[in-house]
Amino acid sequence: MNTLKITVGEVVKEYAEGTSFETIAREHASEYKHPIAIAVFNDKLRELGKCPDKDGKLSFFDLSSGVGHRAYKRTAVLMFIKACNDVIGDSNIEKIKLEFSINTGYYLSYKGKVSITDDIIKKIQDRMQVMVDNDTPIVKTSRPVEEAAEIFRMQNMTDKLKLLKYRRSSVINLYDLEGYIDYYYGYMLPSCGYVKKFEVLAYKDGFILNLPKKKTPEELDEFVSLEKVYNTMMLATEWGDMLGIDTVGDLNECICAGDMDDMVLVQEALQERRIGEIAKDIASRDGVKFIMIAGPSSSGKTSFSHRLSVQLRTLGLKPHPIAVDDYFVNREDTPIDEDGNYNFECLEAIDVKLFNEDMTRLLAGERVEIPTFNFKVGAREYKGNFKQLGEDDVLVIEGIHALNDKMSESLPVESKYKIYISALTTLNIDEHNCIPTTDARLIRRMVRDFRTRGASAKRTISMWPSVRRGEEENIFPYQETADAMFNSAQIYELAALKSIAEPILHSVTPEDPEYYEAKRLLKLLEYFLCMDTTNLPKNSIVREFVGGSCFNV
Repeated sequence: MNTLKITVGEVVKEYAEGTSFETIAREHASEYKHPIAIAVFNDKLRELGKCPDKDGKLSFFDLSSGVGHRAYKRTAVLMFIKACNDVIGDSNIEKIKLEFSINTGYYLSYKGKVSITDDIIKKIQDRMQVMVDNDTPIVKTSRPVEEAAEIFRMQNMTDKLKLLKYRRSSVINLYDLEGYIDYYYGYMLPSCGYVKKFEVLAYKDGFILNLPKKKTPEELDEFVSLEKVYNTMMLATEWGDMLGIDTVGDLNECICAGDMDDMVLVQEALQERRIGEIAKDIASRDGVKFIMIAGPSSSGKTSFSHRLSVQLRTLGLKPHPIAVDDYFVNREDTPIDEDGNYNFECLEAIDVKLFNEDMTRLLAGERVEIPTFNFKVGAREYKGNFKQLGEDDVLVIEGIHALNDKMSESLPVESKYKIYISALTTLNIDEHNCIPTTDARLIRRMVRDFRTRGASAKRTISMWPSVRRGEEENIFPYQETADAMFNSAQIYELAALKSIAEPILHSVTPEDPEYYEAKRLLKLLEYFLCMDTTNLPKNSIVREFVGGSCFNV
């Protein structure tokens, strides 16, 4: 029998041909804090069920890595769909759709002949547990596209048929779990025994599949509902239904049919209507003087603020912008993070005392000079930017901590109107593969940073984990306290961003630590056809990223 030389770390060992990465991983399990999930062989990500076919260098990602955590969640969804078919009965299910993430769980909508009861929930949970206890294998096969299409037709998966129509590859990878065959975007764990923590709950018109967080992959937190986030995302889903675009396949068909101009105008009109509703709510409340806007990176906060200001002016109000960033403490007073770098995202990086003093004086009708922060020298400057609030004047305050009441603790509650904005993507690849909202925001930021600052995709990707930590600490905990939420995601935006994003992602090389993330994003963009952005409205939030906005963004 032939043998292969496999190098793991500094150790070279011979293995018989046909030895799986999973078998080799077991020998190195003690070197990782959490169970190993994915192999890296000769700079390529490989599933554990595969085998090396040549000599090479091998390393691993565990469940606390991005790629490992995504594989865990993907595998859990496959198990859940299979369990539902077994418990409810395939013939009784019209549709189970993976809609989006809510907190620690996935929300899956359900339509069928059988009602969801506590007994059904328990049976689904128990059926999944049997798969875990039996360590049921998940078999991956590559099939010709024509053969895969026939399987999807037999299983009435019309969404996947639309997706296949625009695939360039002649083969497609399918996963088989005890005879149930499905397609999934991304890597899968080799068997169900890896998915030890999960919880199935009844929620709204479907289910919550509660799963561990990435940083604690072997622990399960209690699911906490985010009602405002759910309602905001469901509104976007309703808009997609109205436009007839539920999946990437639907969007690609719209592009091919030449119907994008009309679709874009309707999508933009729906967003503008929502902005108008928020403006009317603000105008209807007595005493509101401070409109506090916060949201994660690349949410389109600047364009939204401009468009909201236009709507407020139509209602007789006079909005004036203020950036919380202008109240940064001077550079020498900026807190240092655990890595020894300036922490510009913590509340202590803001001169909260001065901000409250200035806002309190403005509320009292005084004339106040607002500072401007000079980022080059790292200090606040005063350049004659005076403000004084009249009867119809309101301040539009944008910043990372705007929803945190500690930021504006001296201001009366009734004087503040808080808005949370984020790009909450609800367009799906297909019914069982959703697009993470963080991926859409990362691509937005990558395109904007390259266009406006000449920043490489490598740099943007390398900074993203730090950006995400700041969001989780300083923004997400306060999102449900907002008076209004605005979803800035456009159903067409990844098709618009693709032509700019793909070339800069291809610049990331295999030697770069960011390579695997760049490859993953490139694979996501492969599902989309490019659209012409020439006719995008000048006030579109997408213009903040692709360029050509009528606003100073």
